[in-house]
Amino acid sequence: MTSVPPTESTPPVSTSPTRVLVLNSGSSSVKYQLLDMRDRSRLAVGLVERIGEQTSALVHTALTGERAGQKRVTETRFADHDEALQAVALELASDGLGLDSPELAAIGHRVVHGGLKFSAPTVVTDEVLAEIQRLVPVAPLHNPANITGIRTAQSLRPDLPQVAVFDTAFHTTMPEYAARYAIDVETADAHRIRRYGFHGTSHAYVSRATAELLGKAPEEVNVIVLHLGNGASASAVAGGRCVDTSMGLTPLEGLVMGTRSGDLDPAVIFHLERVAGMSTDEIDTLLNKKSGLVGLCGDNDMREIRRRIDEGDRRAELAFEIYIHRLKKYIGAYSAVLGRVDAVAFTAGVGENAAPVREAAVAGLAELGLAVDAELNSVRSDEPRIISPEYARVAVAVVPTDEELEIANQVFDLVSK
Repeated sequence: MTSVPPTESTPPVSTSPTRVLVLNSGSSSVKYQLLDMRDRSRLAVGLVERIGEQTSALVHTALTGERAGQKRVTETRFADHDEALQAVALELASDGLGLDSPELAAIGHRVVHGGLKFSAPTVVTDEVLAEIQRLVPVAPLHNPANITGIRTAQSLRPDLPQVAVFDTAFHTTMPEYAARYAIDVETADAHRIRRYGFHGTSHAYVSRATAELLGKAPEEVNVIVLHLGNGASASAVAGGRCVDTSMGLTPLEGLVMGTRSGDLDPAVIFHLERVAGMSTDEIDTLLNKKSGLVGLCGDNDMREIRRRIDEGDRRAELAFEIYIHRLKKYIGAYSAVLGRVDAVAFTAGVGENAAPVREAAVAGLAELGLAVDAELNSVRSDEPRIISPEYARVAVAVVPTDEELEIANQVFDLVSK
């Protein structure tokens, strides 16, 4: 290909590396995306599932080059994250996107819990890893997997910046009166007990995207963000800064979720221990994996719950009503916290796709300025959109989240400096 010399209309091509690989390492999975930050385009995406089981699966899709759009599925056994990431590296290399590329600027890692120490993306050092390790007791399912992903990526590219982006970082702007629990201060400080919040990259992205949808700067807008997936959380964002959020010390607090109970009288735990004879681990499993929608009706898929409701299943209907009731309580509470609400934004799997959830969540809240236009609400789209009628005082929006892009943006901004 003949190169074109730079002119006034053709800006010179940057010789600096512009690609960022984003890794989201779960307890038995790895999600990944490779992005080119010149135009924020995705070059490849993929997922490794069931790591450590008898049969694992790697699903890889290149989005550039001769194989663009082709999905490749590899079913084999990946004993650990190291084997899984080695396989991911080979898949990327086969598309000419190898980790040895000089165009790769950094690898960004989603880390669930950063405590109070990390309020911004951070280049990983031994000291940073040690601090993430110290936070394992408050994120036992997530931080260990995040650490494993970082260490494996370091072994693959020891010369490259590894950057941790923390789920909790966006919420570190909460004032003390919102972040502290009303327990003995010395005990709380000694054991780092406070409300940290999670899904921060999603709340950050969606709150800014909602402001853009309204044609305003983030500093001018107050938004209630409802991140509704299998895990669910709400946040009150005033002028681009989080002032309250529903999750707490762990991701268990707050809204009713797929398998988590959300808000609960703490004495329920003592009752289960004393009366039911359950151990701490059994109670932990109950509240995190056997509660929420699955505990109420046996399903945590909102599509299946709605199908059952249509067939007259009262148990599914009650689960839905409890889910919506909790959601409304948080919308009302955060309206009070913010004082002025410019928008309520629904995002994540349920928030983006379940029109009945959005309709039910704002039904009866006209006094708060909230309403949904039935026709606009029924439209399926991947684009951010307003679904409230023109007369509504508060905009109701559906804003697809993009946590990987948010991570890549934060990582690239950091390493570019």
